[in-house]
Amino acid sequence: MIRWVVAIFVALAVFYPLLPILEKLWVGRLPWDVRFRWRGIVFCLPFTSAVIWSAIAFLIAKLLNIF
Repeated sequence: MIRWVVAIFVALAVFYPLLPILEKLWVGRLPWDVRFRWRGIVFCLPFTSAVIWSAIAFLIAKLLNIF
């Protein structure tokens, strides 16, 4: 359980500064992606973007595994 908490914390620490760059790739701008502002900080929960990027990564891994 603690490994997942650490993994999520590390992922957030790595990807949060990259959010302006990732917005150009439509991460966080699709339907069902949640963005809200709290005390001047913008939080993004990209549910749909995560599913789509995971599917793309899965397809690429499958294609690389075939060859």
